[in-house]
Parts: sequence; structure tokens; C-alpha cells
Amino acid sequence: MTTSTDHDNALILLAHGSRDPRWREPFEALEATLASRLKRPTRLAYMELCDPLLTDTIDALAADGAARIDILPLFFAAGRHLREDVPAMLEDSQRQHPDCPISLLDPVGAHPAFVEALIQIVEQQDNA
Repeated sequence: MTTSTDHDNALILLAHGSRDPRWREPFEALEATLASRLKRPTRLAYMELCDPLLTDTIDALAADGAARIDILPLFFAAGRHLREDVPAMLEDSQRQHPDCPISLLDPVGAHPAFVEALIQIVEQQDNA
């Protein structure tokens, strides 16, 4: 029996997307930092407006042998895109890659650790 390891499980950081390359720079920096620190393949993908698109990134990771793909939305909340558009994309991708489970995680804004990070940022600004 084969068990999956962190190396088999991939992470996609999902951002909305923009045609402005300056808008993408902080997301690309975040991807580079996380990819160097996490013990699993970590990629950045966009929902729309620029490359790489989410579905293309899923295809590439599945082709590279990912056993599972987790998608972490870099959104504050689950609006229409995360409630409707992204799940529809993931349904299509799951049909194309039935042996690779794809999970949509809660957006970063929903995580208590994110709130704590924001508190630290504000407190650092107050003390500066």
C-alpha cells in the first residue's frame, strides 16, 4: 500500500489575478518564500486575467505526480468567486484528474493566525 507524503501533496496559492505585473509582485514573492520553506511543491496560480491559471497549474501538478492538491485562496473572505467560480473550475479539474484529490481550503482571511498576523502588523506600526 502506498501512502502519500508531504512531497506528494502539492499546494497552490490562489490569487485573483491582474493584468498589472506590479500587482502580481507580492504574490510571486510570497510563492518564492513559501516554496523555499514548505516541504511540498508550492505554486502560485491565478483565477483569471494572467498566467498561470488555476486549471493549468492543477494540470501541471497532476502530470508531475501530485497525490493531492490543496488550494489556499489568498482572499480575505469567500465571496462569489470562492463560492461559485472556483468550485466550478475544480469540478472540471477533478473530472480530468480523478486520482488526484483537489481540496479548496478556507481563504487566508478566515484563519485565526491571519488575524493574529494583522494585529502584530498594527502593533508594530503603533510602536514605530
